[in-house]
Amino acid sequence: MFNGIISIRNKNGEEKVKIERPGGSLSPIWSICWSPSSRWESFWMNRENEDAEEVIVNRYFQEIPSTLKSAVYSSQGSEAEEEEPEEEDDSPRDDNSEEHNDILAVADWGQKLSFYQLSGKQIGRDRSLNFDPCCLSYFTKGEYILLGGSDKQVSLFTKDGVRLGTVGEQNSWVWTCKVKPDSNYVVVGCQDGTISFYQLIFSTVHGLYKDRYAYRDSMTDVIVQHLITEQKVRIKCKELVKKIAIYKNRLAIQLPEKILIYELYSDDSSDMHYRVKEKIVKKFECNLLVVCADHIILCQEKRLQCLSFSGVKEREWQMESLIRYIKVIGGPPGREGLLVGLKNGQILKIFVDNLFAIVLLKQATAVRCLDMSASRNKLAVVDENDTCLVYDIHTKELLFQEPNANSVAWNTQCEDMLCFSGGGYLNIKASTFPVHQQKLQGFVVGYNGSKIFCLHVFSMSAVEVPQSAPMYQYLDRKMFKEAYQIACLGVTDTDWHELAMEALEGLEFETAKKAFTRVQDLRYLELINSIEERKKRGETNNDLFLADVFSYQGKFHEAAKLYKRSGHENLALNMYTDLRMFEYAKDFLGSGDPKETKMLITKQADWARNINEPKAAVEMYISAGEHVKAIEITGDHGWVDMLIDIARKLDKAEREPLLMCAYYFKKLDNPGYAAETYLKIGDLKSLVQLHVETQRWDEAFALGEKHPEFKDDIYVPYAQWLAENDRFEEAQKAFHKAGRQREAVRVLEQLTHNAVVESRFNDAAYYYWMLSMQCLDIAQDPAQKDMMLDKFRHFQHLAELYHGYHAIQRYTEEPFSFHLPETLFNISRFLLHSLTKDTPLGISKVNTLFTLAKQSKALGAYKLARHAYDKLQGLQIPARFQKSIELGSLTIRSKPFHDSEELVPLCYRCSTNNPLLNNLGNVCINCRQPFVFSASSYEVLHLVEFYLEEGITDEEAVSLIDLEAPRHKRENKWQEIASNNSQTLRLDETMDSMGDDDPFTAKLSFEQGGSEFVPVVVSRSVLRSMSRRDVLIKRWPPPLQWQYFRSLLPDASITMCPSCFQMFHSEDYELLVLQHTCCPYCRRRIDDPSP
Repeated sequence: MFNGIISIRNKNGEEKVKIERPGGSLSPIWSICWSPSSRWESFWMNRENEDAEEVIVNRYFQEIPSTLKSAVYSSQGSEAEEEEPEEEDDSPRDDNSEEHNDILAVADWGQKLSFYQLSGKQIGRDRSLNFDPCCLSYFTKGEYILLGGSDKQVSLFTKDGVRLGTVGEQNSWVWTCKVKPDSNYVVVGCQDGTISFYQLIFSTVHGLYKDRYAYRDSMTDVIVQHLITEQKVRIKCKELVKKIAIYKNRLAIQLPEKILIYELYSDDSSDMHYRVKEKIVKKFECNLLVVCADHIILCQEKRLQCLSFSGVKEREWQMESLIRYIKVIGGPPGREGLLVGLKNGQILKIFVDNLFAIVLLKQATAVRCLDMSASRNKLAVVDENDTCLVYDIHTKELLFQEPNANSVAWNTQCEDMLCFSGGGYLNIKASTFPVHQQKLQGFVVGYNGSKIFCLHVFSMSAVEVPQSAPMYQYLDRKMFKEAYQIACLGVTDTDWHELAMEALEGLEFETAKKAFTRVQDLRYLELINSIEERKKRGETNNDLFLADVFSYQGKFHEAAKLYKRSGHENLALNMYTDLRMFEYAKDFLGSGDPKETKMLITKQADWARNINEPKAAVEMYISAGEHVKAIEITGDHGWVDMLIDIARKLDKAEREPLLMCAYYFKKLDNPGYAAETYLKIGDLKSLVQLHVETQRWDEAFALGEKHPEFKDDIYVPYAQWLAENDRFEEAQKAFHKAGRQREAVRVLEQLTHNAVVESRFNDAAYYYWMLSMQCLDIAQDPAQKDMMLDKFRHFQHLAELYHGYHAIQRYTEEPFSFHLPETLFNISRFLLHSLTKDTPLGISKVNTLFTLAKQSKALGAYKLARHAYDKLQGLQIPARFQKSIELGSLTIRSKPFHDSEELVPLCYRCSTNNPLLNNLGNVCINCRQPFVFSASSYEVLHLVEFYLEEGITDEEAVSLIDLEAPRHKRENKWQEIASNNSQTLRLDETMDSMGDDDPFTAKLSFEQGGSEFVPVVVSRSVLRSMSRRDVLIKRWPPPLQWQYFRSLLPDASITMCPSCFQMFHSEDYELLVLQHTCCPYCRRRIDDPSP
């Protein structure tokens, strides 16, 4: 309103916001405008394609050129335009994505421009205008503002109120100005009635150096873009940016009243942080701006000025013609070189520290674009006729020219490559080869490796361009090193592989190695390495090398031809045979060489084997004489019939293949064929092993009978097999038979221990007896005689103990007893008298005494029973016996303190009654003669042991006994004389002692009262008088002597086991043998003829 107040109302006219401005009525508001809404932007962006609106300019309209001229500056490699209008780009530029609606722009006659939010809050500060505004208008997208008024001109402002310049000057006040929607056309109405129509051209202000591109944005900002990493940084200048220049780590920005020089924070190639280095506060008018390390270069028509960063002019160059192009081509800091192109076609090189310009060359047409190759040897020029010309700088010679070019750039990494754009195409040229084209919109401004930097409209992009086409051009001319350099710029893996193959075929091994390394093809790298090694050894035949290459590539026929041409037909033969091309291989066989023929057949068989044709392979191997391989295949497939045919056809001298046949026969569980094969080659040891492995023991034993040297090889495995199958007794015998006494004893000891632990005392007795016999067998060795005999006696004693204790254990553990009370009584007495020292493992004194006590009490031996109960009191008694023993101890006290006479044992030598409890053990208390017990009832047998006089051998003694000389009968009667200490049987004193009827009886006498045992020793005459039926002989094997026993009661028959030499009452023995079919002690079977 005129009073300076702003009222914001809704569509019904109701006031929502009231803004009172500081100036009040002194600042009347003449123009006000909302920032365009985003919905209008969307509307214009989505419009359908419409017919172009015809622009009518009547005679009252004046077309006045805009004062915002098109760009006359291009940094480091751009063209300087001579105020020529550019074509309008109809594509909308949408670099600003901010929302512009709800912002109110206010212009008042206080000569201020202000901005407010919808809420009434002011945005920023007031902008001074220095004129009275009469009209205010936004562009369609809200990025710019038009203002006109009393200054008789229309001015362009940014959306933030920064003045950019004058659109057009008029002859009177401007009262209205509008922008054509979605375009850059402006219409201005003045007080004098004139209407002016303008086209605004916003030029591109930018600069490029290698991979850094700087351009103007929103007229007041500068954006620096890294073309490789795509990083961007915005520098806000808040003034109109007129010129931009960039070089290495420097950035120069020209503003209306000053020039800002920036530098990077660090030397990092990817660093994007800039800081102000210098400010030159001075207004400059120039067409082009260039920055160097320590200087800035200003281009003004025909003149170049070099200024330091402090603004001091150091040097100036005056040219003959207008400057059209300028570019920094590098150099040391403070001595950089400039490449300058003039309108008259002259091209110069200027150093910033040198006052004199160097003329490189002069052409007839004006220069539009320039670039120099990486090595500074070639110069590319684009003239005003859109022709790209390439010169040799040193000779000034025109190397080639190409049409349809508007910009050109050399590859910074490859000397002979350049690219130029024009006509919607990108053209890449390598050396003097034809141009390779591909579609690309825009202008080429840089070429680095495989990346081409292209400026299209307002955006700069890095285009990745494969270098395949120029690489193949070099390959066509066999220029492998140059092709490799091109490939390094960027080609596909397929192109790398093609380069490697071409270089390999061209025998350029260094290039091929690099290329194959790039694609990681180890197979070809190994080939190249082998060829290089061969070359080091002096090989120079390139045909041979090329043949190897062709064979690796699969060009086998070409390789074979080269092998043949180089005189190496054998290599061709090997190649074809390795490839299983046997038909071709036959063409390279020597003149009927049987070795080569055999080799070929063998390889053909190998191939048949690999393709799963085993039968064909076997036949070929046999025909080639490779019997081992044929046998291997046949055996692996289990063809037994074919295998035995091969074995039978083989000569017995071919030992290796026959052994292999036998191996497969064993593996295929066909021992008959294996035995036949072993017999054919006479390998008896392997045959024995076969029988053993297949457990054909009968055949093995038969072979062992014929060849005793294999006894150990048969019986030892047999014994191990028996032991593994829990047949330990047989295993022990087998070990013994094989002579492995240590193993035999170890097996028996383990068996014995197990039997004792498991309370199988009859088995323990049997095993101890076997152990004793084993020791007796070993005792035949004089070195071990004494030790083994001691063990023999010890084991014999243990066997007797465990044999007797078996009945005791069964009596105490089982509810019923199979033995008579007298037998249990005798056994317990025998054990009690034998256990005078250490008690063997498993034998319980408690069980023995308990049995003795019970049976003594039952049989009337009360004194002995009381002794047994008293002994039990001092032992640890199991709970199950506790009550019975305590009761027995009490009840025995009621019995008389003596033993029954019927139970008292009699000594058959001296006829002395011995007490039931004998402190001396199992010997007579009078004559010390050891008692001989029955092995079943343990009664004292009527036997007396006698010994032979010195000089009488066992054989002689047996022969004397067998004589059985007749004895004369005497009428005289025996006379018995009894005394307190002895009983004597005598003939009548009147008779001569030589007339005694039985000489042995006379030998039974001994010295009374002696404490030493006096054995009965007989002479030849006594032996001659004995009857064979009355004498029992224990025929011990060496080194033991035989033992002789005389029965004093011939009518009571006694039987002795011929194996263990244990004595039995004949009736008892016969009964036990009938029950067990063997000896109850040594388990010798009754049908066993051996002793």
